[in-house]
Amino acid sequence: MKKKLILGILLSAFLVWLSVRGIRFGDVAEGFRSIRYGFVVPALAGMLIMQILRSWRWGLILKPLESVRPWTVFEVSNVGFMAITALPARLGELVRPYLIARKSGIRMTAALGTILVERVMDGATVLFLAMIALQWTPFPPWLVRSGILFGTAMLGLIFLMIFLSFRRENSIQAAEFVIRRFPDRIAVRVRGMIHHFIDGFRIVRDVRLLVQVGAMSILIWIVDVAIIYAMFAAFSIPLSMTAALILMVVLLIGIAIPTAPGFIGNWHYACILGLGLFGIPKAEALPFAVVYHFLSVLFIVIMGLPFLPFMRFSLADLQQQMNGGGKP
Repeated sequence: MKKKLILGILLSAFLVWLSVRGIRFGDVAEGFRSIRYGFVVPALAGMLIMQILRSWRWGLILKPLESVRPWTVFEVSNVGFMAITALPARLGELVRPYLIARKSGIRMTAALGTILVERVMDGATVLFLAMIALQWTPFPPWLVRSGILFGTAMLGLIFLMIFLSFRRENSIQAAEFVIRRFPDRIAVRVRGMIHHFIDGFRIVRDVRLLVQVGAMSILIWIVDVAIIYAMFAAFSIPLSMTAALILMVVLLIGIAIPTAPGFIGNWHYACILGLGLFGIPKAEALPFAVVYHFLSVLFIVIMGLPFLPFMRFSLADLQQQMNGGGKP
């Protein structure tokens, strides 16, 4: 973990250097002074709506496993999203499954399966919206190639989840080739973890619930586009909703890179790169990136901190869960 943290910090430092290289800080300061704060308020409201919708959607994905109280899902989600921001190398993704397992009868590995479902739904939705945006704005070749690779990966994961859900026993039998090489005690545990992980995909067998989750996913990312558009207005950047969608896609690719905690560097450079596609100079893009990043991270921390004292967990507990202790 220390090596990952060090590598993440080094990568963040490099991306920060790329973000500020060659700019005049006087021009950047002017960008900060010209913020129209009246448009920041709807952006913050959009962040709250998005947080509520994401929590609600996860509750629907969990429903085939157990009907967890919406408030429980909401508080776990807020702490989990804060952990994603605070921990390096995307390790925070494990916090939500860990916490929901403590707050319900759901196994942690099953909850981890629901996170994969959520991520696949997000990826498929963003790809769908990007394909719509292509009708009005051509994407640069590198972004199209990234989209093709990303789409191929999403299709592969979708087919894998469907196969695992409907052919569970066949999947376990196929995995036996590897599992049987483990000592008996470990093999039994691995089989159980695979079974529970596949349980997290139960929603794919419920078409009605899957449609609801899909519709909510579209709404979530439309809200995110609206947030970016409001931030455009706050900085008097004359770009369209389509440009906001394209920036969102570039930003999602950027923050997928495991860097230092808080998406420092990769968020900023992705924003500069995305806005540069529309001719926005770096001196204007950097203040936008800094403020948008600051507001997003601050909002996530403010939403997560009030619930943190009620979660009663530590990184040592989480590591013990992943190493085989507790409820898998």
